[in-house]
Amino acid sequence: MTVRVATYTRISTDEENQPFSLESQEQRLGAFIQSQDGWELARQFTDRMSGSTLDRPDLQRALSEARMNRYDLLLVYRLDRLTRSVRGLAQVLEDLDRCKVAFRSATEPFDTATPAGRMMVQMLGVFAEFERATIIDRVVAGMERKAARGGWLGTPVPFGYRHGSGEDRGLVPDENQAPVVALIFDLYTRRHLSSKAIAEWLNEQGYRTRRGRIWSFDSVLTVLHNEAYRGKVLFRGVYHPGVHPPLVDAATFEKARALLNARAKDHARRAGDPSSYLLSGLVTCGGCGRRLIGQIAHGRRARYRYYVCGSRAKFGRDSTCGAERLNAEDLEAAVIDALRSTYAEADLLVDAVTVALERANADQPKVAEQMAGVEAEIRRTQESIDRYFAAFESGAMPESLCAPRVTSLQERLPSDAVRIHEAMVEPSGIEPLTSCMPCKRSPS
Repeated sequence: MTVRVATYTRISTDEENQPFSLESQEQRLGAFIQSQDGWELARQFTDRMSGSTLDRPDLQRALSEARMNRYDLLLVYRLDRLTRSVRGLAQVLEDLDRCKVAFRSATEPFDTATPAGRMMVQMLGVFAEFERATIIDRVVAGMERKAARGGWLGTPVPFGYRHGSGEDRGLVPDENQAPVVALIFDLYTRRHLSSKAIAEWLNEQGYRTRRGRIWSFDSVLTVLHNEAYRGKVLFRGVYHPGVHPPLVDAATFEKARALLNARAKDHARRAGDPSSYLLSGLVTCGGCGRRLIGQIAHGRRARYRYYVCGSRAKFGRDSTCGAERLNAEDLEAAVIDALRSTYAEADLLVDAVTVALERANADQPKVAEQMAGVEAEIRRTQESIDRYFAAFESGAMPESLCAPRVTSLQERLPSDAVRIHEAMVEPSGIEPLTSCMPCKRSPS
């Protein structure tokens, strides 16, 4: 009898630093299959992901094809290639056992068909999970020691720095970017420019971010908040003195922090007024499609309210969107006037409601037919379950045969109930009422 074998191979990250590469695993599994009488390779599955989770594309595909009876045995090179979690191992073995698919390891002698073999698999799973936890502890401890010594931990390099060329690859100032960082802090603390004004000034002077993009107030605030510029290294919420040279002195950084906190409080009070801009986030820009937001311009004797494209508000005049700002009072008056005119037309509202009711009534026979079909399917499923129970109780069918089928039928019932609910609350073809009410007048 021919045994159809599926192989599963896995590496965590890059293949060069793995003890067993994908090619090595595939070669050894192929040799192992050839050494067994009656075995033939039917399927191959490979993942490049951590073994801490079962949510891996090819592992899930392997389990799915096991349910479709496309192979008889799942073969791995080592148990930790399948999973490093005892709970995950138990779940995979249970799924394979339910599909009548055997499981083997090419380098570890156990047979999951026997109690002793199952115990051995579970013990190996315990050791694999312990090994993973130990590795994590060692890595975290190493990173903590490095941070305590002031070393950079390999997270994204802040603007103004670059990796050094030495073995440690610590941070060193970038000759082109470091002066820009000092300039941002100077503009913010000495000249008291806002983050948006700083971004506009940098863009006008031709400065760009590390990726060559224009500056925004968000990117400026990221620089102002980053403790790395005063020579600190962050790890697990604790700041350590770094070995890299600071780009800003401690007094300037603290002054910037105090100013950020003061302006944040003022901004929170301004943002707490919900009636300042009625249309903020509700109207879209005709040029780029982004939502309009409220903005205030201060004159000599008064302040003026505007709606401006979100792209221009974020990136300033250098934004790719050239839409002009709109006077808030004029836009709000135009929208309110258009709404009044629309809702004043009673015939339009009556027609919209009539169309919606006609669509709902037209769909009723179709919905009733769908519900009748689903209810009939539920009855047939319940009758099948009753027949299996009767056969089991009379002794005509053993539990090993009827139990999987009963479980499958019972799992089908909730999905049928969901189908009835969807047919009741979401009749096909009915659109939201608002789509039936086109506005005949648009604000200019």
